[in-house]
Amino acid sequence: MTEPPAVRRLLIALTFFLVSVLLLLPLAAVLIEAFRDGFTPWFRAIRDEETRQALRLSVLLTLCAVPLGALFGISAAWCLSKFQIPGESFLHSLLDLPLAVSPVVIGMALVLTWGPHSPLGRHGTILFAFPGMLLAVLFVTFPYVARELIPVMAIQGTEEEEAAALSGAGFLCILRRITLPNAKWALLHGLILSTARSLGEFGAVSVVSGHIRGHTITLPLLVEMFYNEYRLRDAFAVASLLTLTALLTLTAKTTLLRLSQRRTAALTCRKNPL
Repeated sequence: MTEPPAVRRLLIALTFFLVSVLLLLPLAAVLIEAFRDGFTPWFRAIRDEETRQALRLSVLLTLCAVPLGALFGISAAWCLSKFQIPGESFLHSLLDLPLAVSPVVIGMALVLTWGPHSPLGRHGTILFAFPGMLLAVLFVTFPYVARELIPVMAIQGTEEEEAAALSGAGFLCILRRITLPNAKWALLHGLILSTARSLGEFGAVSVVSGHIRGHTITLPLLVEMFYNEYRLRDAFAVASLLTLTALLTLTAKTTLLRLSQRRTAALTCRKNPL
């Protein structure tokens, strides 16, 4: 590093200032407002029947979307890291599409694709029900597992898989015993990010849910509903629940990163002893 100490201190101070103003201060304001009247009103808002229904729906969506997203992500990562296929750069761009497109646009696209006037949605109830909300969450969470796995699986190469295949191992055996164990930290990291995005997704789910009270309201939608009804205490209580979930996710991500770094350092020392 060739920067003068004064420049280094200025950049560090500017970074902490921006993080505090843009991230920490708003999150702290939500928590302070939620618990301003004490724990009892907060607990009462969380135990409200509408809140419990929204929580159950959010958890159910996450429990369905994350494993399916992981399955799709593992398949995409395997194809893009283990094979030389035509249009590989185009497929990489498609993986980033849900991250680049507005969630509201994603919701509108799902309405046009699965709506009652479209060929795919004409003969079933997709929109304004759980299946449509699941499609929306899958769309926005699909890239996370794939994006975490692709660089790790590409670095690993194909030597171990090829050796196992020559020994008679099948695809599922190779995947379960070689590929995924070698990429387990990246997979867990992708699952954590997918879980956080699934619980907090608002835009796409809002468009396809129909806002049916007691049926298609998730926690983020419930915050908006309470806020529009001027139930500010309840709105901030539910918002604080989502904030605490995000903080737990961040803690899990940081812990996982440290464990991964320790594991990598231990393997490096074992392979290159002094």
